[in-house]
Amino acid sequence: MEPISEAEIRASFVNCSKGEAARIKLPTDFRETPWDDLDFFGWIDPAAPQRAAIVVPTPAGARPRVGILLRKAEGGGRVSAARSSMCQVCLTDHNAGGVSLFTAPLAGAAGRNGNSVGDYLCSDLACSLYLRGKRQPKMRLVRFEETLTATEKIDRALLKLSAFTSRVAGSPAR
Repeated sequence: MEPISEAEIRASFVNCSKGEAARIKLPTDFRETPWDDLDFFGWIDPAAPQRAAIVVPTPAGARPRVGILLRKAEGGGRVSAARSSMCQVCLTDHNAGGVSLFTAPLAGAAGRNGNSVGDYLCSDLACSLYLRGKRQPKMRLVRFEETLTATEKIDRALLKLSAFTSRVAGSPAR
């Protein structure tokens, strides 16, 4: 992913007001973001752990990026290696605390009326790092290996993420 500025991030949001976009805090280590290892930029607001955001590059000819404000469901479950969940974007298998439901209000009037969509994603939104083997899920006793190449896994994850952001933005998936 190409490096992006704070101003570009805040301007990219499609499902919140400018005021909400201005209030979300960027990660404290934003300046050290490993852009070359990312396919999208996702983070949990350090000031409000139930608030998160993702910024996804779009295909050529479309807006340069789409930002989505998310709400992370509160976890109440016990972390266990016996219970696992799978991220629906990168298909990484995690312990019970490693995947969370993230919901996003729809863009426009539908979102202002309370309509939202959700998906189960890596709790730390580090899908890109899991796909590249730069981060490993905690407490996983069994690793399932795929025969896809890293590039094919990344392409699949971006396709899934594009479909999610398209649902939020109210535009057809690409």
